[in-house]
Amino acid sequence: MTIDDSSDGSGAATGRFLLGGDLPINRLGFGAMRLPAGTFRGAVRDPETGIAVLRRVVELGVNHLDTAGFYARGEVRANALIHAALAPYTEDLVIATKVGPLRGPDGVPSGQATPDQLRGLVQEDLRTLGVDRLDLVYLRVGGMTGPGGESIADRFAVLAELREKGLIRHLGVSNVDAAQLAEARTVAPVTAVQNHFHVQNTGDAALLAECEAAGIAYVPFFPIGGGSSPLDEARLGKVAARHGATAVQIALAWLLATSPVLLAIPGTGSLGHLEENVAAGGIRLTGADLAELEG
Repeated sequence: MTIDDSSDGSGAATGRFLLGGDLPINRLGFGAMRLPAGTFRGAVRDPETGIAVLRRVVELGVNHLDTAGFYARGEVRANALIHAALAPYTEDLVIATKVGPLRGPDGVPSGQATPDQLRGLVQEDLRTLGVDRLDLVYLRVGGMTGPGGESIADRFAVLAELREKGLIRHLGVSNVDAAQLAEARTVAPVTAVQNHFHVQNTGDAALLAECEAAGIAYVPFFPIGGGSSPLDEARLGKVAARHGATAVQIALAWLLATSPVLLAIPGTGSLGHLEENVAAGGIRLTGADLAELEG
């Protein structure tokens, strides 16, 4: 369910979504994955820069942060940066986290937690973020490959149990196919799905439509390209030129125009890129723009 909100040119200008029917969040959020490093194997970034980016995030009206305990490089960890930059948190700030992947010796999340290990991961997120209850916890399924091929009920049941105990407010699933989403929904309410999707990677459109019909938030990871599906910026160039915008901004504007349940969470470790991303919330694509981008 969405609430219209065009109050200004900040992160709130894209409207709000009621997560789980009771938690309003602005549709343009922020992903924390790139705060510790550009990639899981990349050079460690200056934590003070990460703290400055996070403080600017909330100044720009963004109130949805997406993080994970495995967003870390060396001693620089996204959750610790969020706590250092923003605690005590404002009442309207929504922090989503993901559990499931386990980091290997090289720091890359290559293993999967067992049901028993998931409890410890949730407790660790509570501790590092400095909260008594997590707003939204996704069960992230699988490794670096695509979704499907395994049951998730036993692991999702652990998160459902922690929700019943009051440690989690809302539950989500990430990197799942339609069968896995349906399985999770037999265990507990699912309020958000986080899958790979962007303007040039629309293979998950059917699942997005299913989420829209059910009022479930759909939150793309790599919303402006990344992983095995980079953004072809030249293909977006004509639309970008008409709006005096960058290709990245058009990719974000397209996401926000695609479905009212879609929440964009572009991530960056740069103040300049952050400003660019948030400004995309003020772009209104025309029918002709959309036809060209989807053609």
